[in-house]
Amino acid sequence: MSIIKDVTGNSNFTRNLFLIISLAVLSFGFMPACSNDTSPPIRIGTNVWPGYEPLYLARNLNYYSPEEVRLVEFSSSSEVIRQFRNNSLDAAALTLDETLILLQDGFDVSVILVMDISDGGDVILGKKELKDFQDIKGHTVGVEGSALGAYFLSRAMEINGIKPEEIKIVQRDVSEHEQAFMNGEIDVVATFEPVRTKLLAHGAKVLFDSKQLPGEIVDVLIVRSSYLKEHPDRINSVLDGWFKAIEYMKKDPSDAAVRMALRHQITAAVFLSSLDGLYIPDYAENLKMLSGESATLKQVLPKLSSTMYRKKLLEREIDTSLLIDGKPMRQLKQ
Repeated sequence: MSIIKDVTGNSNFTRNLFLIISLAVLSFGFMPACSNDTSPPIRIGTNVWPGYEPLYLARNLNYYSPEEVRLVEFSSSSEVIRQFRNNSLDAAALTLDETLILLQDGFDVSVILVMDISDGGDVILGKKELKDFQDIKGHTVGVEGSALGAYFLSRAMEINGIKPEEIKIVQRDVSEHEQAFMNGEIDVVATFEPVRTKLLAHGAKVLFDSKQLPGEIVDVLIVRSSYLKEHPDRINSVLDGWFKAIEYMKKDPSDAAVRMALRHQITAAVFLSSLDGLYIPDYAENLKMLSGESATLKQVLPKLSSTMYRKKLLEREIDTSLLIDGKPMRQLKQ
């Protein structure tokens, strides 16, 4: 069984340190760039989300040198954005809609990697007595105070014809979702993994999920454009480690699941379940999505910008033509 949907692998990946070092020297797969960069490690901010976990798997497997890559985890994407705004981070794992807000606010950033596409991992859950989405009328709905939370809930309401005045919206950090739902503080919650899996186990009912918004909720790795120009070797190391981790997930899914689940203090089986609502693109798919004038992500961005402007999540429609930089992906060796 592969961790990554629609991707399979058969060979076993060795855990012997000597062989790993040998392969790093001899293989012509994803080779890390030799860097003479003596600057501090790149600081990458993430929140807790299964789709970002290959970064931490790469660190666990020593694909990332601590002198080159530093991963910083926060409790929510709102905190990641705050730290990015404060120049405490060089790069960040965010959704596309969150990225557009940074772009609107004058931050010069580049999208260099599509980490995952939500395919059911983002959900709106309700108490078991609620039959469908229409039943949220008159109920209290908890949502994270982030661009993603606002976008996801507003799109679900738009599709189902629910007006804002028909529900009571309360902002709750994702770290509070489980407890607020369980103690009855909220009847409905717009949330995501790993909260999704935990609440489903307690009898929560899926009223809406990201499968109904195909291709709209995409997680990407962004980097400050100035950093990208000044430290290309650092970026190459980040991407190289990411795809090595993806390969490891294909070749030894059981061990990869144990390693990633341990960090979240859940079982490997629960972690595997949390990946069911995600699609993680491989290198070839990333190249297609990010590189060239026909890059598929470039087709998605104007539509997303227009939708966010219409929903008053953006102050104006913005030019997204320079947001994607496929050069780092093209420079990776195969």
